Amino acid sequence: MLSWRMPHEALLEAANAAFEKLGGASSEARRYFVPGRLEVLGKHTDYAGGRSLLCAVERGICFAVAPRADDRLHIVDAGRGREAELAITPDLAAASGHWSNYPRTVARRLARNFPGPLTGADVAFASDLPSAAGMSSSSALVVGFFTALADVNGLERRREYAASIRGLEDLACYLGTVENGRSFGALEGDRGVGTAGGSEDHTAILCCRAEQLSQYAFCPTRHERSVRLPPQWVFVIGVSGVVADKNEAAQDAYNRAARTVDVMLQAWRAATGRTDACLADVVASSPDAAERMRDILRDATPAPFPPRMLLGRLEQFLAESTEIIPDAGDCLARGDVDGIGLLVDRSQRMAERLLGNQVPETIALARSARGLGAAAASAFGAGFGGAVWALVQARGADDFIGRWAEAYRNAFPARASQAEFFLTRPGPALRRL
Repeated sequence: MLSWRMPHEALLEAANAAFEKLGGASSEARRYFVPGRLEVLGKHTDYAGGRSLLCAVERGICFAVAPRADDRLHIVDAGRGREAELAITPDLAAASGHWSNYPRTVARRLARNFPGPLTGADVAFASDLPSAAGMSSSSALVVGFFTALADVNGLERRREYAASIRGLEDLACYLGTVENGRSFGALEGDRGVGTAGGSEDHTAILCCRAEQLSQYAFCPTRHERSVRLPPQWVFVIGVSGVVADKNEAAQDAYNRAARTVDVMLQAWRAATGRTDACLADVVASSPDAAERMRDILRDATPAPFPPRMLLGRLEQFLAESTEIIPDAGDCLARGDVDGIGLLVDRSQRMAERLLGNQVPETIALARSARGLGAAAASAFGAGFGGAVWALVQARGADDFIGRWAEAYRNAFPARASQAEFFLTRPGPALRRL
């Protein structure tokens, strides 16, 4: 059985060595381990106010941080040997499509939301998360850089912080808005990184617990329950090698699912005069609200999406958030791990047919895993590439990895060099080391 361990020695050593290149003594650095996350269920539900079933993973990013005497942020990526230097100012330019856009976005938003002199930092990081694979490596960067700058500046003691951010769930919501550009209470938004996501990733990174799967609902973020994953089971992650990169050219595809929800809300508000803030609030507004929304979408022609697409998106949201996730949690709570297989199969089919965010490689990985005996398997994350999880017995996990990897590489030989397969149990949230 796998159990959580501290970031492996090589990751720490890489972050320390990179930090010393910045001129600091690694013994004086503050260190954090920021995990990636696994979206067990909850495909495009969070920004619509729906549910997700989540855990952190055992892989992540190790940060080494020290304050500077100026307002500069000097960064070294130990794994790729990349560096960036920028000022923490409210008018800091974006760098769309470049890795430094994530720390730039954090620095700009903090300068806008917490005015006055801000202390800069030397930051080195090392990661063993597969990049652009749907495991929230980008959100982990956002959380890590915010943690670094908040720490060296004592942001928790600031009036603006205390008035809006009262705990980890609030912080996850806020960091979701840092990434998507929206405002959070009195903390005014800006352009973000260019993707219209929610706070699911940040919630898993900050709030999930080791060995447990956590069910959260969103808008606002609230914990509903946690269920321990039985110790004889483990997740195998299959990274497809199809890069799920959120660069500017790919953002339209990522944001389409969010825009359909916005269009549905606009149609609902126009037809009813109500001001429900999210799709989950619409559904909860009355016993017949879902059917009324169907009628509105059938009769309306809200551009730029046809009614058929909007109706499909509504059905996917309703099934995922109100049926599949609660039922899967119930199965886990009673120890019926095998029972979640059919529920997860349904979620995967809807992602393929109604969300339209799957590629041949992720479809094949999910089906192959089930054919090889996985209790459940699903693609996860924003889609259009990325990875698939498979739930398997720990005692046969190594053999499963070999067979799953071989089947995938035989089916998609062009992806063989980029594909990756590894094990994880649910890990802890962000840790200060």
